[in-house]
Amino acid sequence: MSPSAPATVVERFEPEEWPAGQISRLLLQLAHDGLSRPIELPVLVARGAKPGPILGLTAALHGNELNGIPVIRRLFERLDPKTLRGTVVGVIVVNVPGYLNHERGYGQWDLNHMFPGNPRGNAASVYVSRLVDRLVRRLNLLVDLHTASVGRVNSLYVRADMTNPEAARIAYLQRPQIIVHNPPSDMTLRGAAAELGIPAVTVEIGNPQRFHSDYIKRTLTGLRAVLADQHMIRTRAVKLGPPPVLCERSYWTYTDHGGLLEVSPEVTEHVEAGQTVARLTTPFGDLIAEYAVPEAGVVVGHSVNPVAETGARILHVGVPAVDGDPRFHQREAVGSTESGSDED
Repeated sequence: MSPSAPATVVERFEPEEWPAGQISRLLLQLAHDGLSRPIELPVLVARGAKPGPILGLTAALHGNELNGIPVIRRLFERLDPKTLRGTVVGVIVVNVPGYLNHERGYGQWDLNHMFPGNPRGNAASVYVSRLVDRLVRRLNLLVDLHTASVGRVNSLYVRADMTNPEAARIAYLQRPQIIVHNPPSDMTLRGAAAELGIPAVTVEIGNPQRFHSDYIKRTLTGLRAVLADQHMIRTRAVKLGPPPVLCERSYWTYTDHGGLLEVSPEVTEHVEAGQTVARLTTPFGDLIAEYAVPEAGVVVGHSVNPVAETGARILHVGVPAVDGDPRFHQREAVGSTESGSDED
């Protein structure tokens, strides 16, 4: 594919319409703005010379969560469609209006709480409905790439339905620091895909409105491991690295007063029940409150914005699953294959 190759405008993604053994550029139309201008999603499609699964990658569903963009671009730079089995579809920016406005939402709406959408609903609901209908339902696997929100930091963690063997396998192959079990019926893109029978995970790649280089590299390696595991690219045996902390659930703690917030634990740090994790003070430095966690867990993410109003987020706590919990698929069942050409 030439660096200046033009993109083809389409209203629907049909995998078989794109040339085998090549990488194509698409602009997928989903809606129009108030000046009748089309809202078009930039999409890369690598259709292999040989048949195989269709893996979908989506980035910037929240418009200021950018780390997925270089992950997709770098993955495609290293793909050889002439030896690829199956198809890789990379939606570089899902939330185009949010991306252009440097905002998380699609106007006033959070797209990742509106799936599967409504074709006769409000603007955001129609947008996500068309995304599902015109692209997502054609996939066999989906990895949705996110980051923390503004004012927060994240570990490298994955959300997945760990009772689903295919989703659990993808989650472990990403080699995250933490995995949080999340059932599918939650109005997210991942959940909508799962409801269609498409194994899907969400990868949270660090922090917002920046390129987090270490996590980008690790996510890219994880995606190539998924491709190898699906026999889409060449494989060899490798180690999976340190096991992630598998959490049966997670939750945020919140302030009950406004002030200046200081959070002490770092991401991936383990905390004990009753441990003080944050202090809230007045602008004069007087202590308002100290906050503790109600149960032992691991820090998935936390606030870094010191200006906190009443109800501000403090700490995202993951509650580790009991070892060998029969509800969840374990990493030992995954194996260890990855691309032989990806030494990061």
